[in-house]
Amino acid sequence: MRTISLTHNYAAPARDVWEIAIDYDCLSEVMAGLVTFEGLPTGRVQAGQSMTVMVSLFGRLPAQPYHMEVLVFDDEQMHFQSSELGAGVKSWNHTLRVIPTENGSQLSDTIEIDAGWATPLFALWARYLYTKRHAPRLRILQRRGTSPSLN
Repeated sequence: MRTISLTHNYAAPARDVWEIAIDYDCLSEVMAGLVTFEGLPTGRVQAGQSMTVMVSLFGRLPAQPYHMEVLVFDDEQMHFQSSELGAGVKSWNHTLRVIPTENGSQLSDTIEIDAGWATPLFALWARYLYTKRHAPRLRILQRRGTSPSLN
C-alpha cells in the first residue's frame, strides 16, 4: 500500500473549485489525453453512487473495467471519499477536499493505492495523473470567469 498526497492552490473561491472537482464532465476534460472513459455519467458526484466504467490509458490502450463507489460525500464541507478498483488496481481509495484560503482555495487529494507488486508504478502514475489535473482546472475556472487569467 502506498499513499500519495497532493495539494493545489487556486485563486478562485472554494465553492467554484469544488463544483469543478465533483463534475463528471469536468473530470473527462481534465483527464483528456491521459485517460478516456466509456460509461461515465454526467452531472455531479453523488453520495452512495456506484458505477463501473471502461477506462483506456491515453485513449489507445484497450479499455478495461474500473469500479468506483462514493463512500462519503459532504457538499457543505466540500469533501468526498471514493473506493475504486480495476485495471490492475486492487484498491484505490481517494479523498478529495477543497478548503477556502486567504487567496482563494486549496484542493487536496490523498490516494491510497494497493496494486500488489505494481503498487510503486501505480503510485508514480497517480502522482503524475493528479498533478496533470491542475492546469486544465485552471483553464476551466478562467473560462467560467472565476479565476484570474493565466499567463
